[in-house]
Amino acid sequence: MLNNDERDKWISQIINNQGMRIEAARDAHLMFFSIYLPHYVQYETADFQKEIFELTQDTKIKTLVICAFRASGKSTLISLSYPLWAIMGKLQKKHILITSKTQDMARRLLESLKAELTDNTLLKADMGPFRSSNTKWGGGTIELSKYKARIVVASVEEGIRGIRYGTYRPDLIICDDVEDLNSVATQDSRDKTYRWFKGDLIPTGDRRTNIVVIGNLLHDDSLIMRLRKEIRESKRDGVFEFYPLIDYDGNCLWPGKYPDEDAINDEKRTVADDIDWSREYLLKIISDAERVVHPEWLHYYDELPNQTPGMNDPKLRYVSMAVDLAISEKESANYTAVVTALVYSGRNGLQINILPGPINRRMDFPTSVQTVIESYKSWTKQHYTVKLCFDSTAYQAAFGQHLKTQGITAEEFTSKNDKRSRLSTTTALIQTGKVLFPRKGAEELIHQITGFGRERYDDLADAFTMLVLRVMADDKINCNIGIVYRDRNGDLCYSPDGTTGWERETLETETRKRRGRSGGLLDNLEENDPHGWGRASRRW
Repeated sequence: MLNNDERDKWISQIINNQGMRIEAARDAHLMFFSIYLPHYVQYETADFQKEIFELTQDTKIKTLVICAFRASGKSTLISLSYPLWAIMGKLQKKHILITSKTQDMARRLLESLKAELTDNTLLKADMGPFRSSNTKWGGGTIELSKYKARIVVASVEEGIRGIRYGTYRPDLIICDDVEDLNSVATQDSRDKTYRWFKGDLIPTGDRRTNIVVIGNLLHDDSLIMRLRKEIRESKRDGVFEFYPLIDYDGNCLWPGKYPDEDAINDEKRTVADDIDWSREYLLKIISDAERVVHPEWLHYYDELPNQTPGMNDPKLRYVSMAVDLAISEKESANYTAVVTALVYSGRNGLQINILPGPINRRMDFPTSVQTVIESYKSWTKQHYTVKLCFDSTAYQAAFGQHLKTQGITAEEFTSKNDKRSRLSTTTALIQTGKVLFPRKGAEELIHQITGFGRERYDDLADAFTMLVLRVMADDKINCNIGIVYRDRNGDLCYSPDGTTGWERETLETETRKRRGRSGGLLDNLEENDPHGWGRASRRW
């Protein structure tokens, strides 16, 4: 396949030669799109889009299912460009049926097709004329008499049984977003869509009909997922393609539109809810029931209480810092995260005020150490008591030794439980307002907490959990998850209620065995690939 530069050079050579132009456009869908529909190109064509163009040319694929992120261009490629090329190009399709969920969606698809056939000067000059005095362009139908072909656009609600165009049954059927959140909400409605697809839609064609289904991931039991299962189990002859905005290696599939993380974050800010972002762009289904922390549970403060140690109510007791260390500056690496809070006590009991501006960036080891030291000393210079803890795993143990040489006391945090279980333990304090978040300045931390399991990074969430559990242990609040703390000499091990982590782990393991349960949930749903799809664009 030509790369973008070669394609542009080729197009410039043939643009003034009508014969070459028509031949090239009829032979390749990508060329047809590049020549006649360039006004739809706002960003450099992505590799996954080029792959879609190639797939549309392969008539051996009886059922093509494409699950792609929102605004990926799938409807433009499949429901606009593909029908026109399939009729005017080498496929020579005669009867195309396009279906969508609602009549309004069907109407918009029809109007887009009509606009190109009536207003696209170059397309009409090369491939037209498209309309004569006897041509029927009404009631969801476009006839192209020159090609003895017809395009029908209909909604799921409309009757489509037995439609023909002369002797032709539909030889290309396109399903564009035939489901929505309402139609996948219940088992009955999902079954109804599947029965419509199997019992009404497929029988309109014949054994030579090609079927293309495009959409977003709305439910694990949606039509797209059922077709994927059939294809994967060889019960249906077809190809399933999966295109999330960010693949499982952390690569953006459309770098032309989203060249860096800032561009992705800008797009994310246009989406109202983390669940919507996860579903529509990352193609991950995380239901409200699966959230560890719900956004509505969070309590906020606009101003910090009195910060004079030991005075007034609530009384400021100490500053708590938690560090989740990463020592690589590579783009794929995790971030070093430092979360800081002021810990108060008073008539209403414990209060943890998370401070704005947590540290969250990629740093090498010396920079990480220096950053933590500077942050720590910025508080001790003001005569605050600071309690610092850090995650004790592998190389991070050396972190404590470096701090010790600077006269900084830090406690290692060790837990035998998974991340999700640890975060779950903090929810009681979050819901009751014992943990307060700043109104501004902790947005990324809140995203990671409320989106745990689907966010790409969880370093801030880990540091937050560590901080809260450390405060809980200090206040002897029963968290019951088997946390072990070591003093700076590595000798003292204790947990909130006096039971060591190893003892508690044994008890929990025995309890699980008695109940017939296994251990905790996966630490990171993103890394463990919950649907078993593997890398993006994996085909069966």
